Parts: sequence; C-alpha cells; structure tokens
Amino acid sequence: MKILTISDRVEPVLYNEFNAEMFTGIDFVLSCGDLPPEYLSFITSRLNAPLYYVRGNHDIRYDTKPPEGCIDLDGRLIRHGSLRLLGLEGSRWYNGNPNQYTEPQMRQKLWKLRPRLWWWKGADIIITHAPPRHIHDGEDLCHRGFRCFHGLIDRYAPQYFIHGHIHKTFTHPSQRMTHISTTTVLNTFGYHIITDAHEDSQ
Repeated sequence: MKILTISDRVEPVLYNEFNAEMFTGIDFVLSCGDLPPEYLSFITSRLNAPLYYVRGNHDIRYDTKPPEGCIDLDGRLIRHGSLRLLGLEGSRWYNGNPNQYTEPQMRQKLWKLRPRLWWWKGADIIITHAPPRHIHDGEDLCHRGFRCFHGLIDRYAPQYFIHGHIHKTFTHPSQRMTHISTTTVLNTFGYHIITDAHEDSQ
C-alpha cells in the first residue's frame, strides 16, 4: 500500500510543476488540511487516486467550494480496502473562526464516534489537522494539540496518526515521526509518502 499524505503547503511537484514520476503507484491520498480546494482536486485527478481530507483552521472556502472528487473524512470511519480510516478536522479554538474546537468540543466529537469505533475495533489510520498535545505541537493557543487524541492512540493503537498544522522543515523523514508504542505519529507538513501501511491489521 502506497499512500500520499499532504498538508499546509502547496508543493510545486504536486501542482504547477507536477512530476508524475515521483508519485507513481499511489493508492490513495490523505489531506490533513489548510490547502486550497483546487489543489486537492488537481491531485486526485492527476494521480487518479481517491483523496480523503479533513479541514484545517484556514479552510473556510470548503463550504462554498469543496474539493471536487474528494471525500470529507471528518467525524467518519471509512474503509479503503481493508484499511479503516478516521478523520477529525480543525485546530484548537483561538479566535472563534470556523474549524476551531475547544478541548471539550473535540472530546464530544470522539464520544459520538465510540460506538462505531467499538464496532469496527478501532482504526488503522487516523488523520487530523492538529497534533496530539505535547507531540509535535506548540505552546501558543492556536498550535496546541488536543489531549483527547492520546486516548485514541492508547485505546485503539492505529498504525498511523497523521496530522498537519505544525510548519516545520525536515531534512530526513524520521524527523517527522514520533512513535508511541506501535503507533507512528506523523507530521505531514508539505507531503510525505507512506509505503508500509498494512491492509491485514485486523
């Protein structure tokens, strides 16, 4: 399984300088937010691969112009093949604009998902915009992560917990990653390609 993950920055090799050779064999795309809807539509059409997304705190145009041919994963569990995908949009509340949540509001979103998570025995890949608290996050109100995301990781042990929102430059892929037991927490700022997601994890 080969998965392209994206967030927060429009990459020339995926848009106006699109390089097909760099992205051959992509099975599907996961977008973790703060990207123009036109960018997502372009990627899914050029790669001819499904694209699942969550909104970031700056994705205020999605209501009037959603990404064409893409699937909103917020608050949903979806299967792609045998992989179980879960998405949660938004950042911590900081100025009251759309796609911002307090810690109790995000906890309530997770509470509503518990019956389906129980029925599906968790999720293999979770995508969010914001990171878990104290993992890759910042200390300013906007960039703090959500504490309740730790419960998702501890209880369901997904293969990957993938987020955006935190802008960093990486010189090696390992710098994007933090491991919590068997879960890899991945900051996908810009883009990253996953090649080791397992379809037979259940």
